[in-house]
Amino acid sequence: MAEIALGAVPGGSERLRGYIARPEGGGPWPGVVVIHEAYGLDDVMRRQADRLAAAGYLALLPDLYSDGGALRCVLRTMRTLVAGRGKALVDIEAARQWLMQQGDCTGRVGIIGFCMGGGFALLTAGTGFDVASANYALLPRDADAAFADSCPIVASYGAKEPGATRTARRLERQLSAHGVEHDVKVYSNAGHSFLNDAPTGPLLLRPLLKVAQFGPEPESAKDAWNRIEEFFAAHLRGET
Repeated sequence: MAEIALGAVPGGSERLRGYIARPEGGGPWPGVVVIHEAYGLDDVMRRQADRLAAAGYLALLPDLYSDGGALRCVLRTMRTLVAGRGKALVDIEAARQWLMQQGDCTGRVGIIGFCMGGGFALLTAGTGFDVASANYALLPRDADAAFADSCPIVASYGAKEPGATRTARRLERQLSAHGVEHDVKVYSNAGHSFLNDAPTGPLLLRPLLKVAQFGPEPESAKDAWNRIEEFFAAHLRGET
């Protein structure tokens, strides 16, 4: 587990950085690009990458805010998510390519995202990834473009987040309409960010986020992770 520099990405970050988590042993392993929440690359997100490494995946967590930090980059990155084009998408593709070029990667690569990152996982599901996991994700504006050639998708939402159940049902309908293999589930006892193992976000906002029922919900998270790991094993390792 280490911080790494991926370097300049034409059309993307000038100094793309990230965090790599490798499983124990010699590999090779399938790769997973991990996309962070809107708050950025923090210790909670690093532990998500570590978890994937423990499950046997070469996990790369690119910092989409490499060129200026969260305060300077979050709005631009969210605009990319809404528009479906921009710097963050170039960085995500650079992360996928970096994994595929590693000698200890099998060449099969998935993507997983949380919050904002879940939206990017849906948006890039048809761009060469072998499987995607989207957690409490915004839906792509252009579903036809995003899902026309999509890889299989496993998605999770918390019913206590306003609008999440409706979003999950819309996603399920869109994936079915495009013939995408999928597993979408809504957890009745969970809210936004329920897969995290600790609260995130600015300290001053955390009391408000708690009132809004944002944050960890261990029982729902356990089930969601089991689904993600089974789905990834099937599509990255060929296990049934």
